[in-house]
This record gives sequence, C-alpha cells and structure tokens, in this order.
Amino acid sequence: MIYILDFGSQYTKLIARRIREMGVKADILPFNTDCRRLKKAKGIILSGGPSSVYEKDAPLPNKCIYHLNIPVLGLCYGLQAIVHMNGGVVGKGTEREYGPAMFKKVRDPLFYRIPDVSRVWMSHGDRVENLPEGFVPIGSTKSSPYAAIKRGKIYGLQFHPEVSHTEFGQKILQNFVFRICAAEKDWDVEEQLKEAKRELKRVKTHAILALSGGVDSTVCAVLARKFIPGKFTPYLVDTGLLRKDEAKEVVEYLNTIGVKVNVIDASDEFLRALKGVKDPEKKRKIVGKKFIEVFERETGKGDYLIQGTLYPDRIESAQIPGPSQVIKSHHNVGGLPERMNLEVVEPLKELFKDEVRRIARALKIPERIYGRHPFPGPGLSVRIIGEVNRRRLDILREADYIYINMLREEGLYNRIWQAFAVLVPVRTVGVMGDFRTYEYLIALRAVVSEDGMTAEPFEFPHGFLQRVGSEIINRVRGVNRVVYDVSSKPPSTIEWE
Repeated sequence: MIYILDFGSQYTKLIARRIREMGVKADILPFNTDCRRLKKAKGIILSGGPSSVYEKDAPLPNKCIYHLNIPVLGLCYGLQAIVHMNGGVVGKGTEREYGPAMFKKVRDPLFYRIPDVSRVWMSHGDRVENLPEGFVPIGSTKSSPYAAIKRGKIYGLQFHPEVSHTEFGQKILQNFVFRICAAEKDWDVEEQLKEAKRELKRVKTHAILALSGGVDSTVCAVLARKFIPGKFTPYLVDTGLLRKDEAKEVVEYLNTIGVKVNVIDASDEFLRALKGVKDPEKKRKIVGKKFIEVFERETGKGDYLIQGTLYPDRIESAQIPGPSQVIKSHHNVGGLPERMNLEVVEPLKELFKDEVRRIARALKIPERIYGRHPFPGPGLSVRIIGEVNRRRLDILREADYIYINMLREEGLYNRIWQAFAVLVPVRTVGVMGDFRTYEYLIALRAVVSEDGMTAEPFEFPHGFLQRVGSEIINRVRGVNRVVYDVSSKPPSTIEWE
C-alpha cells in the first residue's frame, strides 16, 4: 500500500491512478492522518496543494511521518512541507513558475534510467531558499536549485511527476514505488474482486440495487448476482433525464443472465423538482435526494442501497476528508441526503473507471455494455446549461442520439473516451428556407483520456464535424447552430456542469 496525503491538489487522484497502473494499490488520505494508520504503508507521498507552508494554519502532516522509517516523497507543496517542517526555509518566489522546465539530475536510485536532462512540469509560486540540515540537492532547474532533494529515504520534488507533461514522470514514480519502497505488485482484478465481495457481504438482509444503464451500475448488478444472489432487487428509475433508448440494452442483457430489472417511471416527479433550478450543484443534490425518496417510497423492500460509486466520484465530491475543494458533487455521493433509511453499499468505491472496465471484461460482460461512454448520474440535467424542461430535454436527446450514432457509423466511437452533446440556452440567429430563425445552440464534446482525470479534445477527421452539425440542424427542431468544444481537462472539466 502506498498512502497519498492530500493537501488540496487537483492532481492528487492522478498520483493514485499512476501508482495503480503499476499494479500497486494507492489510497488517498487526509493530510493530517494519524501515524498509527500509516505504519503499515510501504511508502507515503505528500501531494501538492494551493497553500503556502509559512502561512498561519497551513495544512501540514504529522511530524512523526519522518520518523517511521518509511520512504516519503513530497511533490511540489509536499516538498516545501518537508523543508519547512525539518528546519529549512521556504519563501515566496519572485515569480510563479508554471509550465515546462529542463531538469538536471544527479545520480540517485530515484532517477534510475532517467536521462541527465529531461523535461518536467512546474506549478508553484513559492520556492525553497535553504535546505534543512542533512538534506542534499539531487536535481535542479534554471529557476529552482532545489528541484529535487533527499535525506535518507525522504525525497522531495518541486515538479509534478504524475502529469503526462513530465517526460519521465511515470518512471520516477516507478523508481520510488519499487526501488525505494520495495513495494510488490498485488493490485489486480482478483484483489479488486475480493474488495467488491467484502463490501457486498455487508448486506445482511435485502438490498435495492440502483441501475442507471451505465457500466458501473451494470457491473454492480453482475457482482451482486455472483456474491449475494437472492439478496438484492435491481431498479432502474426513469428520471426523464436519460438519453434516447437509455439502458434498453442493459435491461435486456441483465434479463438474459437472470437479473430481472424493475423499472420505475418517475420522470414527472424529477422534472417538477428541477423546475426553475439553474445551479448545477443544486441539480445534483435534487437528483440525489429524489432518487432516495423514490427508492424508499416505491420499493420498501430493502435495508441497503447498492450503487456504482467510483473512487474519483468520492474525491471530486470531497467525501474523503481534507483540504480539496468540491469540484462537483456526484448525485450518488455529495448529492445524497444526510438522513436516509437505507445503508449505502458501494462495491466499486475503491476503483477508477478503467479498473471497472477490466472487471467487466473478467466477468464476461459484453463490450457493447462495458464500452459505453460514461454518463453522469444526474443525466441530461447537467448537459442542459441552466433550467431543465421537457422541450429542452427532447431537443438535446435527439441531437445527442444523432451525434453518437454518427460516431458509431464512422468507426470513431471506440477511439473516444467520452462524447456527448450539450444544450446551451443561448438563442442565435439563423436562416432556414429564407426565414429568420432564433434558436438554440448545441455544443459537441469528445475527449480522449485514460481515466477521465485528464483529457484532451479528440481530433476528428476532416469533414466529420461539418456533417454531424448539418445533420443535427436539419433534423432537430429548435437548433440552428452547432459548435465543438476544444478545451482540455484541466483547466476545463469534461462535463460542462
């Protein structure tokens, strides 16, 4: 186990993801986690963060981590915390260093098989001015003479090895995990299935299983059938916020393996609750609360609620205590009401999306099911900017359907991590058949990614966007303009709300 202490960096979950790619489990914990919990760790990583270590009430780890004889690696703010807590000096830099820098290393196991000079990614405003006693520099950049430091098994890097912009970042992390920490590869599908089984075995009486039509809840259903047969009943709540023909394939597939899905039509109820609501966080909380109300009222057949919460959902919703800001509340995490009659069971809560897909393959779930692009729990309510109503839903549903179908027809769907349409409630002027129109704008989004934590816009073949835009405008009443979103994550998110 590698523990990552979170100081509020938006890259913290990416550190965990990179280590898991190596076959080693990494967990994110609050920055001030008690050392008694850390004693069995193979290594500890201190994340970056937005604070300055010299400020009053700056988040700092328990000082005992430096005396556990466990390797420690501080990244950016984490390096500065190490320096500050061990008697060195950190001050405000004369200018912020953000972006690429050329890093010169000295020989050290951390940099095994790393070139003497390589490109790294910087993102900091403070700088180390004096090292603590016993620490030595092991790498530098033009602006940072202490870009890498060490004392025994305690290391610090001023740059971010976890981001793809750092040329040999993954290799540096591998060196820390295997050469410095001597960790072993034991985080695989078999171990992940064991954790899912342990979580599902918490169901002692009977559970309601919340199906959305996506891969996460579908995997939950197949796991429940495998590990707690006869102890759960799956329900698909039609919120009125689903894509066109959403979940039809999933319901049919689950029926073929003996899992009968109960469908609850609550679309009118959800739309009434969302009437007039424009704020995306309020939408998520309304959808989360309404889901529980529907389950508790309509089913009355369980004491537990099984749902497909993932590890990134919990991080983005700030369910894991720490200084990280809420990026967006997920309806099944931050959107749940504080008081509810159902005990939540989350067999996938320790997994990233690609780990879930590997489990789906191991369970022999058809690719047409597990290969579906991610879809937000609050559905189309967060793909309509502003207020949600039935007309806007109908427009967006049809535009999205055309877009996704054309991606499949052109053989592009499986090359993209996530693609979808967004309805932007901005009216634009157009001309159709010599008549002036004043109708909605549809934005198209398509990104490539490994796990949704970072993403780049997909580069479409010439002419595709023009064809899909023309098809949407010609077939969907209420739309007269289509645009394509070329933003990366970060600084943008994949979803618009």
